[in-house]
Amino acid sequence: MTQPIRSLDARYYTDPIVFETEKAGFLARTWQFGCHSADLAGPGDYATFEIAGESLFAIRGRDDKIRVFYNVCQHRAHQLVSGSGTTRVVVCPYHAWTYELTGALRSGPNIRAVEGFDRSDVCLTEVRAEEFLGFIFVNLDPDAGPMDTWFPGARQELEEWVPHWQELKPLEWVEVPENCNWKVSVENYSECYHCALCHPTFASGVVRPETYDIQPQGMCLRHTTECQNLEDMTYDIHSGFEHEAEYSSWFLWPMFSFQVYPGNVLNTYHWRVVDAHRVVVWRGWYSVGGAENPVVRQLARQDRETTVAEDITLVESVQRGLHSRGYRPGPLVIDPRGGVNSEHPVMHLQRWMREAIDAGETV
Repeated sequence: MTQPIRSLDARYYTDPIVFETEKAGFLARTWQFGCHSADLAGPGDYATFEIAGESLFAIRGRDDKIRVFYNVCQHRAHQLVSGSGTTRVVVCPYHAWTYELTGALRSGPNIRAVEGFDRSDVCLTEVRAEEFLGFIFVNLDPDAGPMDTWFPGARQELEEWVPHWQELKPLEWVEVPENCNWKVSVENYSECYHCALCHPTFASGVVRPETYDIQPQGMCLRHTTECQNLEDMTYDIHSGFEHEAEYSSWFLWPMFSFQVYPGNVLNTYHWRVVDAHRVVVWRGWYSVGGAENPVVRQLARQDRETTVAEDITLVESVQRGLHSRGYRPGPLVIDPRGGVNSEHPVMHLQRWMREAIDAGETV
């Protein structure tokens, strides 16, 4: 007799050792969001961010190319920059070693006095980076395959749902701290089994939950659904673009998702890990040129006051439950037909999680 597939053991969400394994392992070998290209509008513009415990910065060169480097001087390891800004060259605050925007060493006080010193041998350590519809993603693994291999079809589909993506810039970032393991939050996002019960505004004012489905597409989980009748929407959706009456979402394993609401409104989720028990979810909302847009503001506010607030309560309760001595991992509800009342996307997620974590623990 076939046994049901059970959820992951609680230790995957509660054990700090598992979290350290993740940082050293697959979080350093997966595509992670760094910043938006709008932060790097001109030569010398830079932005810092952290991935898998590493401080990194992206900077636009005079050749218009965006490069990402480890945020560490090659002299004696002082961090080079913080926050975001603009610079002609990158100057270390410790001993003023100076780097070109390409990462090559330009100068350093008295380095000519060092016999045999070859300036061309010194360069900042570059990180694999890709621009994906204006979003800068990085992978600390220099041998990682390209994003289009990881997430087949996602780029082309998003270009259809967001045909004006090149004109979009961030309008609003909403920082949502959650007292839970990041995987709890990602799993909650990746199923709509709970939507009708827990998200009444989303389920009655945006999507038709009975049509909601999530299917794997490489290492992407693709969310599709039919939407409510246009006259029943809680905001004005008319954009003039194809797919204006549709909702879809592309979750890119392990910590980023593009969502397109009816009206071709682009918004994103980005999970930024704090530790084994805390994560910050950044909700990004975008408009043409980053200009004020009442529809986007209204939808962002509605989302923040309903779905986001509701999810915080859910995931934090799950995290408390995972610490209970009374918890035994239960069977996932896997419907071969898929659909809203099936947890098959959680099954795929947990398989990816288990394989990645267990591989790291055996190294």
